[in-house]
Amino acid sequence: MDTKHTHCTIRPWRMEDAEHIAEMLNDRRVLDNLRDGLPYPYTPADAREYIAAMLEVDPTKTFPFAIAVEDRAVGSIGVFRQENIHFRTAELGYYLGRPYWGQGLMTSAVQQTVDYVFQHSDILKIFAEPFARNQASCRVLEKAGFSLEGVLKCHAVKNGEILDMKLYARLKSEEE
Repeated sequence: MDTKHTHCTIRPWRMEDAEHIAEMLNDRRVLDNLRDGLPYPYTPADAREYIAAMLEVDPTKTFPFAIAVEDRAVGSIGVFRQENIHFRTAELGYYLGRPYWGQGLMTSAVQQTVDYVFQHSDILKIFAEPFARNQASCRVLEKAGFSLEGVLKCHAVKNGEILDMKLYARLKSEEE
């Protein structure tokens, strides 16, 4: 299967995305870069449950999208509004199926998502916290215009390993 693509779109989730997204997430190398909570193996039923939840979110607080290549879901990206005094700040999270790594797709998806959220909400700042060792994710954020705000030492435990994370952010004022 030829998986070399140079363009992706972000779009709302559809139930028919479940089979392919389950295939993308049923990969330890993808899951090892994400927060805990996703089952392994990841099944189409798990994907349907996730998609159903994303279709029911409050659209002023959560901005979930499928990352699609030729209209086929190959990853996920979302922006999640924070609460209390941080209500105009939101966290960005994402993943991409391994066959699609290294092609510039995630940078495009991040740029499209950030543009959408800044244009359709009052959010002032979008941040992301990748594992410091995930150089590819850090590079995606840098290429998408995010600035490194700092390194969060011993900030997470993943698979029994204590890890640093990096804090990246992009401000709405940088868009103007």
